[in-house]
Amino acid sequence: MEKEFWKPGNMLYPLPVVMVSCQEEGRRPNIITVAWTGTVCTNPPMVYISVRPERYSYGIIRSSGEFVINLTTKRLARATDFCGVRSGREIDKFEKMGLTPLESETVSAPGILESPVNIECKVAEVKELGSHHMFLAQVAGVRVDKSYMDGSGRFDLSRAEPLIYSHGEYYEAGERLGKFGYSIQKPKKERKKR
Repeated sequence: MEKEFWKPGNMLYPLPVVMVSCQEEGRRPNIITVAWTGTVCTNPPMVYISVRPERYSYGIIRSSGEFVINLTTKRLARATDFCGVRSGREIDKFEKMGLTPLESETVSAPGILESPVNIECKVAEVKELGSHHMFLAQVAGVRVDKSYMDGSGRFDLSRAEPLIYSHGEYYEAGERLGKFGYSIQKPKKERKKR
């Protein structure tokens, strides 16, 4: 196997692609599409998003200190892309994409009703890192669409048909290949013999 050496860059892939909703008091809500996002900590539950300071949503999030991460699906692919390439300075993205603002429980920014999961966030810290500033946030609440729950009360990711992003392209996530610890789990027959 032969490999090339490239200059430093972000080759981490695929990434979750999410729509982040935000709102300043007295103004219409906005949506920005973000692929620079992830989990930071379990206890307390924390996440991050990274946004360029010149983006319209950056100022809203910076001044309000709140946002909602809305997970995306195959059905939301067009809206996800649109909200990433058009500015909320000029248009109402909720209206243009036929999305429904969902009143949040813990923050003033609305979620997106059509999203299977809405993660309500409160900014804990802003790290000015370079081209992007990272909003480190504590999760204040989570809403999950009941239609994505399985018979045992667990969120069924396959029903959501999650959208992922890799180097300028969107993909639907594939099928489940295993669960945490499956690589060391003994086959059922071996477990019964003991």
